[in-house]
Amino acid sequence: MANYKFSVFVIAIIFVFFSAIFRYSQAKSLPLAAAQIKLQKQVQNGEPFVGFNIGTDVSNILSATDLVSFLQIQKITQVRLYDADPDILKALAKTKIRVIISVPNNQILAIGSSNTTAASWIDRNVVAYYPETLITAIAVGDELLTTVPSSAPLLMPAIESLYSALVAANLHTQIKISTPHAASVILDPFPPSQSFFNQSWSSVMLPLLQFLSKTGSPLMMNLYPYYVFMQNKGVVPLDNSLFKPLTPSKEMVDPNTLLHYTNVLDAMIDAAYFSMKNLNITDVVVLVTETGWPSKGDSKEPYATIDNADTYNSNLIKHVLDRSGTPFHPEVTSSVYIYELFNEDLRSPPVSEANWGLFYGNSTPVYLLHVYGSGTFLANDTTNQTYCIAMDGVDSRILQAALDWACGPGTANCSEIQPGEDCYQPNNVKNHASYAFDSYYQKEGKAPGSCDFKGVAMITTTDPSHGSCIFPGSKKISNKTRTVANSTGTNSAAHSLRFISFKISSRIDKGLSAFLAVIFSILLHIPFVTCC
Repeated sequence: MANYKFSVFVIAIIFVFFSAIFRYSQAKSLPLAAAQIKLQKQVQNGEPFVGFNIGTDVSNILSATDLVSFLQIQKITQVRLYDADPDILKALAKTKIRVIISVPNNQILAIGSSNTTAASWIDRNVVAYYPETLITAIAVGDELLTTVPSSAPLLMPAIESLYSALVAANLHTQIKISTPHAASVILDPFPPSQSFFNQSWSSVMLPLLQFLSKTGSPLMMNLYPYYVFMQNKGVVPLDNSLFKPLTPSKEMVDPNTLLHYTNVLDAMIDAAYFSMKNLNITDVVVLVTETGWPSKGDSKEPYATIDNADTYNSNLIKHVLDRSGTPFHPEVTSSVYIYELFNEDLRSPPVSEANWGLFYGNSTPVYLLHVYGSGTFLANDTTNQTYCIAMDGVDSRILQAALDWACGPGTANCSEIQPGEDCYQPNNVKNHASYAFDSYYQKEGKAPGSCDFKGVAMITTTDPSHGSCIFPGSKKISNKTRTVANSTGTNSAAHSLRFISFKISSRIDKGLSAFLAVIFSILLHIPFVTCC
């Protein structure tokens, strides 16, 4: 009986102690919690999404009708245009695809100088199509402050004139207005808590943010971890830029807030939030209107590779769909628009400028994303049938070396390309290399980087099988593959548990949550010592 009373006494003391800490933590976080609630109200459509930018500096670009059909096949439901192309807006009618349209920089002067011109622009590019075409927002200019600073004084007049025209059309609650900024408008971006907007733009930024707050519109930011990495090599690790899993020692820590950052994009988003907070704006959500990674570059851009582009964009999509928010605002996950859908091959050098797309202009993939568990989004990814083959025009000696590696150290199954076997003919190094490359690629589970072979291999959706030669990617699923597929269900369950854990822990201070977990784990697993 004495032991029981002592146990109850200990539990009561612990309960009172942690209740006091919890109440203190809640009281301390009330102002932040209020701001978080406001931010949550700003998030449109409830769920964060991944959209795509559609540039038009593309040779042999798809017709508007074919483009919209392609978007539907890929299950893409959010796009951003750099203008208000009438053919595309017509083709988008009744498709449920949501679109941001844009006022090009060269039209800001006219619209900012005339209410009539602004009203005409809204009538011509919005009223004429809405609601059959689901226009969600208007991006006024693009990185105007940093690319055309002479037009900066007319930015707010243009935005306000366009907004007045929306009000007159009774569309101001359905369609938001904002302007995309380059990351360079924020100074001292790391640590995020020290960030602030470039004060030379104060006369524009403060009225803009007040307008966004009043109208429930987002702060549009173009954020590129690729450029952060390239400009800070040796300081910012590549893994942090690509959303790769990190050990705690490699996480970036804000010394002022002690918030841990596992990726560069979250730090950039929080830099925007802290910059707004410095101007007493706490209820505007960040919308990432551009982010991405180039798949090809010149000799000065060695990290612009297919493997890195695949890794960045695949992990970005998973990061957004996981709804994990940022360290500063875990309750709000920013939606993002990937830059971009198509390679804009008509762009001027450097080489990377023409190689940000996931697809070529004719809609064939530049590379295929690894976004398992994303449902039907981006139907043309590696959840469908893909193969690894040798590229055309590669020196046969280089191909032979890659073939030897695949069949040797790479442990690919090359039995089918031996003399007398089904895939021996045609007896040339390119055919044999393609089979060996695909064998290795399939064996590795189509993992990023498994179809490269020092740049002589490529992924294709066209089955390279011929006659009686069946490539590994077309063969029936083995028992081993089924086991792997089944393990995906376990991963999904683990994801659900992680999400539940996040939802609970985000309600109280994370440090207190972890401390409580340790204490109660001890209480549950270690018996009380007898007192007498």
